[in-house]
Amino acid sequence: MACQYTAIIFDLGDVLFKWSQTSISTRTLREVLSSPTWFDYERGRLSEADCYAKVGQEFMMEPDEIAQAFQQARDSVRADDELIALIRELKAQSNGELRVFAMSNISLPDYEVLRTKPVDWSIFDRVFTSGAAGERKPNLGFFKQVLSATGVDPQRTIFVDDRSENVLSARSLGLYGIIFDNPKTVARALRNLVGDPITRGRAFLKQNAGRLLSVTDKNDKHAAVELRENFAQLLILEATNNRTLVDLVEHPRTWNFFQGKGQLTTEQFPFDLDTTSLALTVLRRDKKLAFSIMDEMLEYVGPDGIILTYFDHRRPRFDPIVCVNTLSLFYSYGRGNELQKTLQWVHEVLRNRAYLEGTRYYETPECFLFFTSRLLASSDDQQLHAMLKPLLKERVQERIGAKGDALALAMRIIVTDFVGIRNEVDLRALLPLQCEDGGWEIGWMYKYGSSGIRIGNRGLTTALAIKAVEAMRNPSILMSHSPSPSSNIVATPSSKVKSTAATGRHQRTKSLRDSLQWLWHVGKSSKPIEA
Repeated sequence: MACQYTAIIFDLGDVLFKWSQTSISTRTLREVLSSPTWFDYERGRLSEADCYAKVGQEFMMEPDEIAQAFQQARDSVRADDELIALIRELKAQSNGELRVFAMSNISLPDYEVLRTKPVDWSIFDRVFTSGAAGERKPNLGFFKQVLSATGVDPQRTIFVDDRSENVLSARSLGLYGIIFDNPKTVARALRNLVGDPITRGRAFLKQNAGRLLSVTDKNDKHAAVELRENFAQLLILEATNNRTLVDLVEHPRTWNFFQGKGQLTTEQFPFDLDTTSLALTVLRRDKKLAFSIMDEMLEYVGPDGIILTYFDHRRPRFDPIVCVNTLSLFYSYGRGNELQKTLQWVHEVLRNRAYLEGTRYYETPECFLFFTSRLLASSDDQQLHAMLKPLLKERVQERIGAKGDALALAMRIIVTDFVGIRNEVDLRALLPLQCEDGGWEIGWMYKYGSSGIRIGNRGLTTALAIKAVEAMRNPSILMSHSPSPSSNIVATPSSKVKSTAATGRHQRTKSLRDSLQWLWHVGKSSKPIEA
C-alpha cells in the first residue's frame, strides 16, 4: 500500500544532532543564538569572523573566546544513530516512495563542519540550510523555498523540529508538524504516520503467532499473570480467519474459558455457555451436535427466563453479554425464538443503558455494543433487526468520542460502521495507540466476576483494531455471520440488512489520511475456517 505521507523534513540541530555544553554559560549562549547578529550569520549575511567580532562587542566578550566556545560545540556534535537508523528503515520500507530532507538554521561554515561528521548523509534526498537560502525558520519564505525546490505535497509531508514556532509555521502551510520533545514518542509517531497501520498490525500478529496470550492487569496486590484461555483465541480467529495465529484447546462438545486448570480462581472451573456459544459460531460443527448442545443449554435458564452463564446449577449467574453471545448461537441456527425472554432482557439493557459501567464479566460498555452488533450480523431475522438495530445505532452514536482504550475504540468503530455511521473521531484516537512493534496497546476485555481483576489481550486488540481501520477504508468490513452450520466465518448479513451501512460512504483512503493528520495532536473472507 502507498504511504500516507511521502516526505519528511527534519531539523538538524537538537533533532538529528546533539552537542554538549561549551565554555560560555547556558544563559549567555542562549542569548547569543537568539541575537539578530547570529540570525544574520545563519542567513549568510556575515562571515564567521565578522559574526564573532560583533557578538563580542554586544556581549562584552573576546572574539577568540567566542570562537573557542563554538569550536567546542562543533567538536562535541554527535548524531542520533537510532533516529537515523529509523529514517533508513522507513525509507527502505516505503519502496522508494518516501523522500527525506533536512532543513536547518545553520551557517555555511558550521554546515561544512557538520558534513565532516561520520553520518550516513545518503538518507537525505537534499539538505537545505539557512546560510544557502538567505532565509531562516520560522520565516515562511524559507519553507516556501523548500516546498518549491522539492515539489512535495504539503498535505503529505511531515515536518519535525524542536522549536514550536517552527512547527507552527510548517503547519500553517499545510505540513504535518511534530514537535521533537521525546525521541521515543517521535519515533512512534513517525512509524504510525509513514507505515501502513494494517500491514504493521498484521506483521505483529504473524510475528507473535501462537503466543497471543491474555494477561491480567497488575496492581499493588498482585503482578500481571499470563492466562491460557480460549475466548480471546476464538475472537482472534474470527477477526483474522487465520488459524495459525491462535492456540486453542478444543473440546468435543461444550467449552471451557480456560485451556487447563482455572487460574486465579477455582481450578476446576465449570464449562460455560459464553465460550461454548462463541466456539460453535466460529468453528464448523455438525448441525446435529450443535442442536444437541443448544438443547442442553436450555436446561440452564433462570427463574426470569434468562439464559445462565455456566453449565453448573450451583452457579446461577447471568450476564447480558453472555446472553447476547448465546443468542448469536441460537439465531445463527434459526432457533432464536426459543430464547425470547433472554432477548427481551437484552433489549431492555440496551434501551435503558444498563451496560454503561460494563457487566459482571465484561469491562466496558463497548463490549456489550460490539457483541450486540455481532448478534445482528449472525442472522437475517427481520424482527431481530427491527428490535435492536435502530436502538443500537442510537446507543453507539452516544458513545462516539468517549474515552476508551484501544480495544474499546476498535469495537466502537466496528459497531458504528455496522450501523452506517462514519466515525472519524474514534479513528483519530485509535491510530496513535499503535506501538512501534506494530501491535496496539492492550485493551481490557473481561474481568473476574468475584475479584474484578481485568483481563486483556494485545493480539485481540490488534486484530480488532485492524478490522476497525479496514472498516474506515473499505465498505462494510463486518464480523462473522453464521446463518447455518455449514458456513462458519461467513461474510456479512444479506444486502438488505447492510444497505443502511453501505449508504453515504466517503472516499476511504483520503479519510484515513485525514485522521492520521490528527495522530499526535493531543477484506472480508468467505473462506471457512476448518475445525
